[in-house]
Amino acid sequence: MIMTKEMISESEKYFRIKLINSLAGIRQVALIGTKSKEGQENVAIFNSVIHLGANPPLFGFISRPDVVERDTLENIKETGTYTINLIDRKWVKEAHQTSARYPKDTSEFEAVGFTPEYLDGIFPPFVKEAAIKIEMKFEQILNIEINNTIMVIGSIESLQIPENRLSEDGLVNPDDLLLSGGLDAYYSSQFLEQLPYAKP
Repeated sequence: MIMTKEMISESEKYFRIKLINSLAGIRQVALIGTKSKEGQENVAIFNSVIHLGANPPLFGFISRPDVVERDTLENIKETGTYTINLIDRKWVKEAHQTSARYPKDTSEFEAVGFTPEYLDGIFPPFVKEAAIKIEMKFEQILNIEINNTIMVIGSIESLQIPENRLSEDGLVNPDDLLLSGGLDAYYSSQFLEQLPYAKP
């Protein structure tokens, strides 16, 4: 089957969204935890977290256009801090449910059954059930004009990871972590092998 740009553009809206989203491949599910200045907790699922560099350690994620209320984005702009939480596959239903559009005064933690956890005086909540917890500091926003999405860039302030998930050479073990292949399709990882650094 060959699909031209025009065919894709003219396809039914949700078919097109699923097609392009899943075509981008399987990626890590992240729950981003934030809190407003007024103390309202928020947690939302994202599958667009990307590594931008290790020195300094930077991650980016994509927020959809802010033409409607985006609590995660607003909280990050307001407070300058957020958490990234990587969860095991057994939490798939709860994680997916955080994508629902709850009212601003509703905590997704409470609505879906996750537990907010506060560690070491860090302002935004972590997801207690998360296998890996990352404290982030907001650094920069890049406005992507072609489709009005926003890349949020943050630096890693601290990392909490079980010893059995971290190898001596720094490789993180992703066993059982939840992965996403689109808006509503979820997967788990399978390790194949670790290869030496490639040289000519």
